[in-house]
Amino acid sequence: MTTHGFTLTTAGPFDFDASLRFVEDWPATSVLPSDGRSLRFAYCAESDWLPIGVTVTGVPGGVSAATTRAAGPGIRGEVARILSLDVDGAGFAKLGEVDPVLGDLQRRRPGLRPVCFWSPWEAACWAVIVQRSSMLIASRLKQRIAERYGARVIVDGHTYAAFPPPVTLLEADGLGLPAQKEEWVRGLARAALDGLLTAEHLRSLAPEEALAELRELPGVGPFSAGLILIRGAGAPDAFPGDEPRLFAILREAYGLPEDAPPAAYRRLADTWRPYRSWASFLFRASAYGVMDDRD
Repeated sequence: MTTHGFTLTTAGPFDFDASLRFVEDWPATSVLPSDGRSLRFAYCAESDWLPIGVTVTGVPGGVSAATTRAAGPGIRGEVARILSLDVDGAGFAKLGEVDPVLGDLQRRRPGLRPVCFWSPWEAACWAVIVQRSSMLIASRLKQRIAERYGARVIVDGHTYAAFPPPVTLLEADGLGLPAQKEEWVRGLARAALDGLLTAEHLRSLAPEEALAELRELPGVGPFSAGLILIRGAGAPDAFPGDEPRLFAILREAYGLPEDAPPAAYRRLADTWRPYRSWASFLFRASAYGVMDDRD
């Protein structure tokens, strides 16, 4: 099979091996078995909603990517977003010099950047599927939907079912989800096809505006909105207004009082600008090993 290759360079610290280890333990993604050297995945590219397989390998100064079909600027940008290579991270390292708590995390996980869902659409579907469910069950349900409705893509000799594009799930039933969740998924599909649930649109808005717009979508609460914007669209500088799990982590790390109001956490996060998403990711990843992506 013909493959197409390109490289992405990084600005600022980046450790591909740290990203790979994170994904290997992240139930929200259904990746092919890892050999410990490459990240392999298949998805429907947001740039055209057609399936594509991707193999990413670390190289000095960035990553090398091979794709199962030609990768134009749109797909290259998506791969960069997935690994947070579309953001200059030099300033993030400097934040740790000012904030010793954040700096300690950076020293323990040097070069770890947020690893995103393959698309905001897939992040939104995950947010609905995992609500009030265990991550293990949600991961199995998501994979079952991909196997029933998704296209098969061969990546390095392995066949993988990509999570289906929004047009496929717009009228789909029998997803194996409660009726309310299936209706929410159809609503999210309409939003994606209308261009509202895309990285380009969401990152064109101020973070607070994007979060507010996402909360208007079916089945999307405050935590899900943050997940979609930060881990779906890859927005580097957003901070959810009310996320109890993250607040608990920050409360312990910074010795904040038990009754600290949300405004106290927002003030703390303001010192991380313009990398509030990156800092939040690092705290959550360090506390849980993997992210607890549940509403």
